[in-house]
Amino acid sequence: QVQLVESGGGLVQAGGSLNLSCAASGRTFSNYAMGWFRQAPGKEREFVAAISWGGTYIYYAESVKGRFTISRDNAKNTVYLQMNSLKPEDTAVYYCAAGTSTTTIRSADIRAWGKGTLVTVSS
Repeated sequence: QVQLVESGGGLVQAGGSLNLSCAASGRTFSNYAMGWFRQAPGKEREFVAAISWGGTYIYYAESVKGRFTISRDNAKNTVYLQMNSLKPEDTAVYYCAAGTSTTTIRSADIRAWGKGTLVTVSS
């Protein structure tokens, strides 16, 4: 079982940028597809982005397409989420997730979750 720890959240003004990181423990990180989800106050957790184990396949929610970029470094057991042009509606707790494929991640069939990192975007 892989364990995940997110970092990089914080407070940023609208239009600003943040880069989230998710460090994974265990030797099988490269076997997992990875993803990011978010949960805003009073709302359900929603899919943000996913990347296949080799980085070939990448998917984004429509709401973040063109602004967010997911990437991974298997040598460092880390997945990243670069967030640009942030909007107040991006305010949420962001969760890292591991799954067997980008398909299962997008359907929220998750093998491991991180505890989340808070992103607050002020207007």
